[in-house]
Amino acid sequence: MDSVLFFVLDILKVPSVLVGLIALVGLIAQKKSAPDIIKGTVKTILGFLVLGGGATVLMGSLAPLGGMFEYAFNVQGIIPNNEAIVSMAIEKYGTATALIMAFGMAANIIVARFTRLKFIFLTGHHTFYMACMIGIILTVVGFEGVQLVFVGSLALGLVMAFFPALMHRYMQKVTGSNDVGFGHFGSLGYFLSAVIGQAVGKNSKSTEEMNLPKNLSFLRDSSISISLTMLVIYFILAISAGSQYVEQNLSGGQHFLVYSTIQAITFAAGVYIILQGVRLILAEIVPAFTGFSEKLVPDARPALDCPIVFPYAPNAVLIGFLSSFVGGIVGLALLGQLNWVLILPGVVPHFFCGATAGVFGNATGGRRGAVIGAFAHGLLITFLPVFLLPVLGNLGFANTTFSDADFGGVGILLGYMAQYLSKEMIMGVIVAIFVALVAYNYAVKPSKKGA
Repeated sequence: MDSVLFFVLDILKVPSVLVGLIALVGLIAQKKSAPDIIKGTVKTILGFLVLGGGATVLMGSLAPLGGMFEYAFNVQGIIPNNEAIVSMAIEKYGTATALIMAFGMAANIIVARFTRLKFIFLTGHHTFYMACMIGIILTVVGFEGVQLVFVGSLALGLVMAFFPALMHRYMQKVTGSNDVGFGHFGSLGYFLSAVIGQAVGKNSKSTEEMNLPKNLSFLRDSSISISLTMLVIYFILAISAGSQYVEQNLSGGQHFLVYSTIQAITFAAGVYIILQGVRLILAEIVPAFTGFSEKLVPDARPALDCPIVFPYAPNAVLIGFLSSFVGGIVGLALLGQLNWVLILPGVVPHFFCGATAGVFGNATGGRRGAVIGAFAHGLLITFLPVFLLPVLGNLGFANTTFSDADFGGVGILLGYMAQYLSKEMIMGVIVAIFVALVAYNYAVKPSKKGA
């Protein structure tokens, strides 16, 4: 049984395979020809593999920055990282994670079918991480067996539909389309950034509008501007950490400035690959998903991973990363002043989530929205883990924790519900939320504006 569970888990948590299966079902439902089905399925999987390859390249270039920062400024603390905390948890909570993930994805389809939260969450690895966190928290408070799987799966299905719905009006601003949803569990931070952008960004120009002198026009190419900006950051941190540390611990003896130059341009290469993967995915998954939604969930939209928004504002991607990271550093200083547990700014979450916050802040408030919104996001993902740690049981004492905003929001809500409610009451609340959403869907006429 465990072997079957983990086989299913491995299929579902790989985004390329999961979305390839969705595309396959959709194309078959549309009664496409065999060549079109093969082409659409393979190109969808290919697009996600290209995106994942770009993310791997990018994360490899980001990893040394964290080490340089910690060594240069001599700080110790907890570094939020989803992959690290899940790898520690999976041995003890693996079966619960697998069952909650599998049934949670089914619950997502049911929620989308019978409520107005018409989104199918297709970011498989984030579904995996959220299933793991929900499994940990519910197990810590005493859930087990069928009750654990039922409550965990329904909770997962609800959040998989809720967060894309929360972000959709801002997703429409970013993409100019109603075809694609946003599926990434950092949505509370992106929502905050978009709201702040609306508040502060009146008459602020977009990050993508660059009025440059003729001899600086090459900076309009996002790959060049990203390379040069990251080069400055790498040089500052490499010089601060010292040549001896970089050459002995990171570069394998290569001159520290040469190593920094290569890593900075490798970062830009990773972003470039991601952008190409996103374009390939959008060309294939939206038409294929039409058949899937028509048959199973009318009017449903695919909710896709955060890099899906990067091509719409490449400059905001870089601005968001830098602003969020600065927010993380300011948050670290505030935690030190308060004498609380120190949450170090993880470069990877601040890039992917901060960059995304920058895109949404720019969509609603231009440059000011991108900078201030992403900075606020950086503060948010620094403080949320502080309140999440106490509800994770023994894992709360590990040197890492969940990083993105929705993990903090959902985990804190579930954990503190457990302090005041019995297991039966928690189950009743979650079922009542689902029933209320279904009742609202059938009792109240939809507005003419649509979703």
